[in-house]
Amino acid sequence: MNNSLENKKRSGFFSRPKGRILMLVLVYLVFVLINMVVNRLVKHFGLPLYVDNIGTLLGAVLGGYLPGIFVGYVTNIINATAEPANMYYAGISVLIAVSATFMAERGMYDRFWKALLTIPVLAFFGGVIGSILTYFIYGPGDLGFWGQIWADFKLDLLDKAITVVAFYLIKLLLPKHSTDKLPLTFWRQKPLTKAQIALAGKAETKGPALRSKIGVIITVIMIFVAFVTTGISYTLYQDFSIARYKETGRHVASLAAAVIDPEKVDGYILKGERAPDYREAERQLEVIRDSMEYIEYVYVYQIREDGCYVVFDLDTEELEGGNPGDVVPFDESFAELIPSLLEGKAIEPIISDDTYGYLLTDYEPVYNAEGRCVCYACADINMNDVRQSGYSFLAKVISLFSGFLVLILVLCLWLSDYQLIYPIDAMTFVAGEFAYNSEDDLETGVRRLKSLDIATADEIENLYHVLVKTISETVGYIDDVREKGEQITRMQEGLIYIMADLVEGRDKTTGDHVHKTAAYVRLILELMREEGLYPDILTDAYVEEVCNAAPLHDVGKITVSDVILNKPGKLTDEEFAVMKRHTMAGQEIIERAMELAGNTGYLKEAKNVATYHHEWWNGSGYPLGLQGEEIPLSARIMAIADVFDALLSVRSYKQSYSFERSMEIMRDGIGKHFDPVIGQLFVDHEDRVREVAGRTGTDFGDDQGEDLSLQR
Repeated sequence: MNNSLENKKRSGFFSRPKGRILMLVLVYLVFVLINMVVNRLVKHFGLPLYVDNIGTLLGAVLGGYLPGIFVGYVTNIINATAEPANMYYAGISVLIAVSATFMAERGMYDRFWKALLTIPVLAFFGGVIGSILTYFIYGPGDLGFWGQIWADFKLDLLDKAITVVAFYLIKLLLPKHSTDKLPLTFWRQKPLTKAQIALAGKAETKGPALRSKIGVIITVIMIFVAFVTTGISYTLYQDFSIARYKETGRHVASLAAAVIDPEKVDGYILKGERAPDYREAERQLEVIRDSMEYIEYVYVYQIREDGCYVVFDLDTEELEGGNPGDVVPFDESFAELIPSLLEGKAIEPIISDDTYGYLLTDYEPVYNAEGRCVCYACADINMNDVRQSGYSFLAKVISLFSGFLVLILVLCLWLSDYQLIYPIDAMTFVAGEFAYNSEDDLETGVRRLKSLDIATADEIENLYHVLVKTISETVGYIDDVREKGEQITRMQEGLIYIMADLVEGRDKTTGDHVHKTAAYVRLILELMREEGLYPDILTDAYVEEVCNAAPLHDVGKITVSDVILNKPGKLTDEEFAVMKRHTMAGQEIIERAMELAGNTGYLKEAKNVATYHHEWWNGSGYPLGLQGEEIPLSARIMAIADVFDALLSVRSYKQSYSFERSMEIMRDGIGKHFDPVIGQLFVDHEDRVREVAGRTGTDFGDDQGEDLSLQR
């Protein structure tokens, strides 16, 4: 029972983000172990290979950039405990990990034949870049610079071929469900898909993306630290090396000075090897020189005004020494020291790069019994070794630090992705896709935002909760506003119909004219959209505006007297002139409404239909005698609906016509009274027109009475 409980606890821990990361780190350490074990086996059998990147490829291909870099870098650091030089190649392992991950993201390790194509790339980093690094660390080999690179590249081709084949075999043996869990993730929210991450990464910004800024800042800081650290380290290393060489030079020069008998120096200059004890002193000087690795020259000079007189000057393999009594001119680098040398004073070691190369020279004075300096015992140390060791030191530090720089950079970007970038991208993506079209869209948007479940435990999480709260409340406000807006719209539409009915109600025979004409207007608009007429104009908004405006087409009749409005029979010319003024009166009424309510869409169209619905296509209508497309589209539509309903309706001056007779009159008006295209469309859909007429309660007449419908 206790074991079962403990297993549940462990399972729960490893299912959490931190527990999962710990489990993955353990897996990546197994990859490190694979690198080390295979490398040790290869070394045990004496093969001239390394084969220490199998685990690195497993980490890079199956885990991503950070795991691959981690495995490669840690492998070299641990291997350095057995062979210190391994740590200096950590940067090479990091390059291999980065390149392998890059190629894996492009499917190069999905097939075996593709994986084989990556071998030259990996060999380039391991063989070519590694060979260049070796050159700077250890200096040129026997094959020369290019010869060594070519030899190392060929050998590394075999090394990386074994690595890739071994990696692919291990990859095939691993279960698919296990490899799918190896990428190192640290989601503090609902995980994003690869497609969502890619889509978020393509989002346009006014400046560089936040991730790029973070990468640049970290890189600049790390490079600055690298330069400062490397510079300080190199300076300290150089100072230490020079101090050590100075101490060595002083020690050798002091030993040489102890060999010289000051009382015999003048005799050595005059007689040379014929002087007593000359050869013995020279032999001892040779022993002293050969006892120290870095000593290039050992010699004894007597300093005079005209130059350096040779007392001893030992031969070397490259250069034959001077003979006793020879005069050697002063090097330019010693110009400032000549007064002190002539006075026999002790001087500090000097570094010069003159006639005999890059040397550190130490002069130790030899004093006689009277305390006078009779000569100087000198030791030259070849400083090219210091220079080469400095290059080697720089190469080691740069390689080690560059690998560490990439590791830290990728780690910081990884953390910023999961703690900062992905949460922000997720909020931006969901907020950007937020739709306000309907109540369902709003609720869906809120649910999607809440489902992100961002839990970074920092300011980002606070921002997320504030965003959820704000949008949820905003959606509530929008619902309220939308509901109130719909109420206002319904009230507005109701008022329009009430006002129109009040106007039409003065005509005792008008009936439901405003409702019927509105129904015909909507039908005509639907037919036009079905036929694809005026697609840029006939939007949903335009259709609603015209339908809402239609009831106001005769609003100007409120200014016409009841006597004229309800007169039975034909109007006189004077009465008809008064009747015609209802169009301009309607225009004025609606314009006053627009001044109060603003130039809303339906009022604009209401003005058009009220003013121009009695204009004829051929220009014989009123009030302005417009013709063709000079007449607004809404007015042309209104003209058809108004006349057709008037034909079917009883008026004070006429009886109603039958449906067939009404359609015949409409057909005769095409191209004269009505827009030829819209009029033809209306009569061509007789069945749908009849359906609307029946739905609105129209009673069809019997074709009696004079046709005066178009007069009013």
